[in-house]
Amino acid sequence: MSWRKNPLPDPHVYTEHAVDVLGHAVDLLDAGRRCVLITSIDIKGGAAREVGSLAVVCESGSMIGYMSNGCIDRDIRLQALALLESDDPAKTLRYGEGSPFFDLKLPCGGSLELLLDARPDPEALHDAHSALLERSATRMDFALPGGNGLASFLYSPKSRLAIAGRGAVFRATVQVAEAAGFETLAYSPDEADLEAVRHVSSLDPAFISNPLAQLALPLDSFSGFLTLFHDHDWEPELLKAALMTDARFIGCLGSRKTHQMRLANLQADGVDTQSLSRLKGPIGLVPSLRNAPSIAVSALAQVIEAFPSSIYCTSGERQGRAA
Repeated sequence: MSWRKNPLPDPHVYTEHAVDVLGHAVDLLDAGRRCVLITSIDIKGGAAREVGSLAVVCESGSMIGYMSNGCIDRDIRLQALALLESDDPAKTLRYGEGSPFFDLKLPCGGSLELLLDARPDPEALHDAHSALLERSATRMDFALPGGNGLASFLYSPKSRLAIAGRGAVFRATVQVAEAAGFETLAYSPDEADLEAVRHVSSLDPAFISNPLAQLALPLDSFSGFLTLFHDHDWEPELLKAALMTDARFIGCLGSRKTHQMRLANLQADGVDTQSLSRLKGPIGLVPSLRNAPSIAVSALAQVIEAFPSSIYCTSGERQGRAA
């Protein structure tokens, strides 16, 4: 068909998390612009994204989010635009094994099934987006064409990482965490360090004035916390505050000897053994690094390992995995 050959404008905005895709969709609908909501509803074999992943194609042809590592996204955009020009409210697409598109291969093998919805429910999108912004998990149900039931997914809020420290490792870790998709919150006693990360940090950086300051950290079960100090006097009150939360990961920079001293000092200060077992240290999958960006990547890799998927399939008949 000729419409599959028409050139498409860019940009293609590569964003990962449901809250970001839904935010764009809500803005488009509020502005009276038409769009197609795309949902990955089934995956067999390997895939660039996980089942339940979202994307939006605007009537202008731009795409927010993605479903592949570049091999089929352009065709998805064309298919979405064709749907907007038709009378059909929705359709499913299949790529890879069992697909009618013989000229479009999935290099990773297997198959990918998508739902394209040209008339997404604005209220449902608003509710889901608001819940995620308020850091509550939210379930979304997607009606399949032809009365073939629902595909249902539970979406978690974006993972938050609070980072306390100073110096080169602190600055590098905030930047790497943002690039990795975390919602970052930076704490430091050094105003120059805070200013250096202000333009990349999701949330406003916070100045801590003295080591004995008692803070209420905004951390939940979708959050992690890192201390990146070489002067470890700043750590005790921050770590005790983190241990009062449901943070999924709490880690500290330093040597093994330093970590043993850290644990002993916290225990002497009244922190119980069960709480101390939550502290990971020294953080980093690669030991004894001497380069700030490398330390940041090593630490973030360990943090990421502690955070499972942010999307969970809740529909019994719709299962899939991302390799």
